[in-house]
Amino acid sequence: KRPDDLCADIIRGIMARHPTVDPALVEDVIVGCAMPEAEQGMNTARFCLLLAGLPESVPGVTVNRFCASGIQTIAMAADRVRTGDLDCVLAGGTETMTMVPMMGHKVVGSRAVMDKHPDFYLGMGMTAENVALDYKVSREDQDKFSFESHQKAVRAISQGHFKDEILPVPVTFRTMGKEGAANVTTTNFDTDEGPRADTTVEALNGLKPAFKTK
Repeated sequence: KRPDDLCADIIRGIMARHPTVDPALVEDVIVGCAMPEAEQGMNTARFCLLLAGLPESVPGVTVNRFCASGIQTIAMAADRVRTGDLDCVLAGGTETMTMVPMMGHKVVGSRAVMDKHPDFYLGMGMTAENVALDYKVSREDQDKFSFESHQKAVRAISQGHFKDEILPVPVTFRTMGKEGAANVTTTNFDTDEGPRADTTVEALNGLKPAFKTK
């Protein structure tokens, strides 16, 4: 699915969980997107809310703060509610790396920025490496933190703590079968696949560095 379709699924699910809320009462929809181009370009927030069935009177705005785009929209929404500007607002983020790759389809850097501040174009991986170097965070400490993070997440999942936070989304897979026939299967995506229950500190120690190698 396109990212705006997936975002619309989430909005529909949220509204379904709150059937007493009149969709016309939604005063704004703020959606974070790090690469607002191609399939997730222009004002994807507006597309999401319209595809979700919200009234045309509901506005939408797309926010880009790269990796912090989604959480930025929540902060913005909270601020507007806190100041009394809005009473009902939806906020979140959308992104698909399969349709819009990291750094987008066409990267055009600023020569002036690269001449004066070349580090502005560092990716998050090298940024993390530099932070670790500045604050003397060892590889051993990072691996231990990662292991404990996985364990906490797996434990929280097994105890059902994330159930109320995750809205199941139907996902369709297509694979090529015999004689070129397409096999289509649909499943409900309802559990974060990131946490690894079987990882160990030793296994993490054995992973090759993804960025700095020296």
